[in-house]
Amino acid sequence: MSDIATTIDEPAYALTLVREMNVAAEKLYRAWTTGERMGEWFCPEPWRVTEAVLDVRAGGASYILMEGPNGEKVANRGVYLDVVANRKIVFTDAFVAAWVPSEKPFMTGIITFEDLGSGRTRYTATAVHWTEEDMKAHEAMGFHEGWGIVADQLETVAATF
Repeated sequence: MSDIATTIDEPAYALTLVREMNVAAEKLYRAWTTGERMGEWFCPEPWRVTEAVLDVRAGGASYILMEGPNGEKVANRGVYLDVVANRKIVFTDAFVAAWVPSEKPFMTGIITFEDLGSGRTRYTATAVHWTEEDMKAHEAMGFHEGWGIVADQLETVAATF
């Protein structure tokens, strides 16, 4: 029998980005939870967020519309699984609203903000996937570069709060 604590603590199909930022945790959290500002940081240019509706609470739904330079539109629907103000946001695309399953879940995102003092934060963004294939596809899409650009943009925007 498997130990569920190990499974949760050490997800098998995870990609992770860790950054130390010169912004307080509460400002980073605020940037993550203010839909009106997501267009400034949530995806690398030339992509942009044109709509973000967030009900930031466990069980609350999110809708983020990303648009590409050639008219592409990618709607991201999901549900928040766990929210701890200024410390953690866990969300998934396994559900599209309430507990309505999505057609094809891809990942669960775990965002943590660790206060390092003096207005600095260790920011950790983890994407946990259901399959190794999905993880490798996400990595090939440019996870590390793209989420790194997003982290830089997030730090800049969060500093303005």
